Amino acid sequence: MSLLTIMPSGKTIEVEAGSNLLAGILAAGEKMPTQCGGEAKCGACHLFVIEGRKSITRMTPVENAKLDTIIGVSSKSRLACQVQMGTEPVTVELLGALSGF
Repeated sequence: MSLLTIMPSGKTIEVEAGSNLLAGILAAGEKMPTQCGGEAKCGACHLFVIEGRKSITRMTPVENAKLDTIIGVSSKSRLACQVQMGTEPVTVELLGALSGF
């Protein structure tokens, strides 16, 4: 198990190692679009991983290619549908309209 903290709401939940980040965000009651069914085709679940990047799965070429098409990408960018949780705590920041501001 590891802790997942979602900003800016500050919600923290326990998630199982190996579980999908998007599923964890939705289980915490946060809203996140899932337009492509988790296939890294739409980029709607783009977020920033603020802490714990070493604990999550590495970026795949498919995810990297999709991120190359999105405006506002940084070194902290990931697609929630493509990330599997590790055993260390992870903090993510929901972006834009998802941030509640």
